[in-house]
Amino acid sequence: MIDEPSTGPEVFTEQSCPVTRAVHVIGGKWKLFIVYHLMDGTCRFGELRRRIPGITQQMLTAQLRELEADGIIQRKVYAEVPPKVEYSLTSVGQGLRTVTRHLAEWGEALPS
Repeated sequence: MIDEPSTGPEVFTEQSCPVTRAVHVIGGKWKLFIVYHLMDGTCRFGELRRRIPGITQQMLTAQLRELEADGIIQRKVYAEVPPKVEYSLTSVGQGLRTVTRHLAEWGEALPS
């Protein structure tokens, strides 16, 4: 009987590594803050800005656009004056609920 060679652990490139892809999508200082606040439901831009102290309007806009482009959040624009825009998690973004909760629990357990 001939033994087949062991293939060992799978080797990932930077582009094919699922962890690297995930960190690329949710990495950075503000994206998980935004996801965390959208876990409670739909939010308007001003509400997100109030809930995330320290984020500038320009940075919040950029992060929301990136999250929308990556399919994590959806942006709904209402045709009214003044313009009303709401943000919410997509089904893909909903998948971050468990990860975000686990990160929060892990962070709480870290020594101060």
